[in-house]
Amino acid sequence: MLIALAQIHSGADLAGNLASVREFTARAADAGARLIVFPEATMRAFGNPLHDIAQPLDGPWAREVEGIAHEYGITIIAGMFTPGAEPAGDARPKVRNTLLVTGPEVSASYTKIHLYDAFGFAESDTVEPGDVAVTFELDGVTFGLSTCYDVRFPALFTANALAGATVQIVCASWGPGPGKVEQWELLTRARALDTTSYLLACGQADPASIGVENPKSLPTGVGHSGVVNPFGQDVARADGAVQMLFAELDPDMVRRAREALPVLANRVEF
Repeated sequence: MLIALAQIHSGADLAGNLASVREFTARAADAGARLIVFPEATMRAFGNPLHDIAQPLDGPWAREVEGIAHEYGITIIAGMFTPGAEPAGDARPKVRNTLLVTGPEVSASYTKIHLYDAFGFAESDTVEPGDVAVTFELDGVTFGLSTCYDVRFPALFTANALAGATVQIVCASWGPGPGKVEQWELLTRARALDTTSYLLACGQADPASIGVENPKSLPTGVGHSGVVNPFGQDVARADGAVQMLFAELDPDMVRRAREALPVLANRVEF
């Protein structure tokens, strides 16, 4: 199966971000990809108001993405924001950080479980977490979903693998800072290796690559998206710029990895 990762740079404008979804999807479909993965916050970049643009999964933004997926005959995964639960009393309304999965043969969604309350940022101030691991199937292959900070929590990836996932997907808008690119690359390789799965890691491009400053070090992306094989080796890895990666997934490599390194079978529950 040929897959594509679209390392885009989202802004505040929903229509402009949708235009990027269409552009990269058309390119991926022309190349024969069956799946294209966009980053977390494809709908709108962090650092902008989120509650005012949050929409349900059957709202206009998601329907536009669905239409693009059906037009090009490809499955799209893209990060969006959906409304949170109705707040109690004077509490501020929150949103959910959601991955939309849509295409001619697939309809699914995942709500980010582990919120990014780290390195001086508090995602939980404006976002409420999910609590359900999600997998979906395409062309006989099972994929597990995760978002950004989730990659630091191996148990989610193990749960996905035990549910049948042979490909793990991480959509991110990674925060910058000393050592953060190295951590991102290490964590994505580790999650592939400790579940003997392919890992598709699609992040927002580094704003600096297009001349956009990030003086507050908001989690608006560092780039370095990658495809990692089940032995923890990079198949493809981007730099910080806007770009697209392609990779061919080989299900037989997962079988060979799990025979050679049966960590899922050998695990012990404590």
